[in-house]
Amino acid sequence: MRSIWNGSISFGLVSIPVKLYSGSEDRRIDLDMLDSSDHARIRYKRVNENTGEEVEWKDIVKGFKKDDKYIVLEDEDFEQANVKKSKTIDIEEFIEEDQVAEVLYKKPYFIEPQKEGNKSYNLLRDALKKTKKLGVATFVMRQKENLSLIGVYENALVLHVIRFADEIRPTKELNLPDTKVSKKEVDMAQSLIDQHTTSFDFKKYKDVYNKQLMKIIEAKSSGKKSKARKVDSKPTPAKDLMAQLKASLERKKSKAS
Repeated sequence: MRSIWNGSISFGLVSIPVKLYSGSEDRRIDLDMLDSSDHARIRYKRVNENTGEEVEWKDIVKGFKKDDKYIVLEDEDFEQANVKKSKTIDIEEFIEEDQVAEVLYKKPYFIEPQKEGNKSYNLLRDALKKTKKLGVATFVMRQKENLSLIGVYENALVLHVIRFADEIRPTKELNLPDTKVSKKEVDMAQSLIDQHTTSFDFKKYKDVYNKQLMKIIEAKSSGKKSKARKVDSKPTPAKDLMAQLKASLERKKSKAS
């Protein structure tokens, strides 16, 4: 694997030289966009809006528009904006693992110690394991400040980039129902949840969609047509809720016996 960020983690006066590696992969099938008339590939070009000419990456700079002029920023400008945060993942506090809402999580990165950081790396990892806590840290990567959590996955430190509070939309914008639900219905739903509760093993969940899509691609490449399958999913009417809950519980019991 190739590291995507090099620097250090600091907590208190302890500094750990580390490297970050992407902890996830995109498993989507690589599809190209084509012109429907001749199936020629559609390509994007970086074009100068004044000349209409294509611009090479090496000639592209970034700028901020102020009034009618652009202020062009160099690489040094981004680094000087906050030198420490560009090189340091600074743990500012520690929190309980269950204090963070799932909606905040964005992307995981694995953390590997650099030379001379082995003992301090293991110290932080073992302490987080024992306390079952997460470190809250900020750092800059790719010219953007990130809020993050540092925890342990298997035997490695892992950094989760999370969203800032102002990146989450308020739920009051949703049109949520105020329909009353009886205690009996809630108790029945709880029984169904309890009946289906297991220890989570994410290895048993596979990407079925990609597998099926590849079957369709293979079939079409050999001149076969795939048959469209219809899935009939009707909403359960309010008057049928109890009956459907009971049927669900009975079905689970019959499968278990």
